[in-house]
Amino acid sequence: MQNIDTYDFSGKKAIVRVDFNVPLDENLQITDDTRIRAAMPTLKKIISSGGSLIIMSHLGRPAGVDDRLSLRHLLPCIEKYLGIPVQFAGDCQKADKQASELKPGEALLLENLRFYAEEEGKPRGKFGSDEEKAQAKAALKESQKAFTAKLASYADCYVNDAFGTAHRAHASTALIAAYFPDDKMFGYLMEAEIKALDKVLGNPERPLTVILGGAKVSTKIGIIEHLLDLADNMIIGGGMVYTFKKAMGGRIGKSLFEEDQMETALRILDKAKEKGVKLFLSASVVAAQTFDNDAATRIFPSDDIEDGWEGMDVSADCIEKWKDIILGSKTILWNGPVGVFELDNFAKGTLSVAKLIAKATENGAYSLVGGGDSVAALNKLGYADKVSYVSTGGGAMLEYLEGIELPGIKAIRG
Repeated sequence: MQNIDTYDFSGKKAIVRVDFNVPLDENLQITDDTRIRAAMPTLKKIISSGGSLIIMSHLGRPAGVDDRLSLRHLLPCIEKYLGIPVQFAGDCQKADKQASELKPGEALLLENLRFYAEEEGKPRGKFGSDEEKAQAKAALKESQKAFTAKLASYADCYVNDAFGTAHRAHASTALIAAYFPDDKMFGYLMEAEIKALDKVLGNPERPLTVILGGAKVSTKIGIIEHLLDLADNMIIGGGMVYTFKKAMGGRIGKSLFEEDQMETALRILDKAKEKGVKLFLSASVVAAQTFDNDAATRIFPSDDIEDGWEGMDVSADCIEKWKDIILGSKTILWNGPVGVFELDNFAKGTLSVAKLIAKATENGAYSLVGGGDSVAALNKLGYADKVSYVSTGGGAMLEYLEGIELPGIKAIRG
């Protein structure tokens, strides 16, 4: 494993896996270029060090070639931030000539990797039997080797700067690293993500408060259980709360809950008690009778919601009770909204959490925020620069927090 700061890129071609899976509008214009901007330090480092650049990424979830998901739509944005013209290879498997002719300081963008099933290694289409599917999978595994070897043949070194896909054992995120045993490294974004997560998971300054939101316990079980071994305080909000309250014998009206996770919820409560972790569930909530931004609301205890009412957001009183916990923390990890954030009238709790974390950071706490709606809350307030680190990870961040070794990281370190 090499270090991007000390590696000699002069005269070498570097193939870099980035995460340019950015949102596009109906006119194929980028609506949020955060991920492209985040990769620029790595890309500019290679160019300024005398190397040439081969950029590869996926975009969306195509089932084959789909022009609406072509990476050529991203070229103007990439060129704007990189500051040089960027060539484009319309087929990531037929870029031999363009790659070989790249001169130092030049850049080439490969077409969407997921136009090929070999990138993910998953057979596409319908199969008449399990045997047919197994045969297709075996054949794809063989062709995936050729796909990966072709990508590797374009370059002298490999840089993985796509933390957002580090949890995927795909051709471009994990398998390709084997072709560069002495010339593989993390990019600056990957390094920063790993460092930020390790700061929380390794030896955090205490007290450590974990704030988890979102709709379902089932998507956060691994994180909750893993972090109960580490946290001093854990705040659980959002739709997850109602599964806990129902499991404890509470009345939750028509609030979202997971019947099959009620025993899990009770086990989590027992483990928190056993570990001495102070676990805080939304004690009172804003409820509505319809899932509508303009619906009339009432405040209920979260374990005594009347029939016909649905919990939609944490109450202001509950936020006030969480205030001292958050402001008294030295390390904070936040993932997931504590209400129905997509509806403005039920986003107040999530925005309040964002403000408190920003305040705690200003007071000297280390704060790590990740997850789409959590980050959106920060951006909505203009607070993204008021926390210590904002993760671009998503699924990769969640798996890392569960203690899972991510394939994209293992492939570089191994």
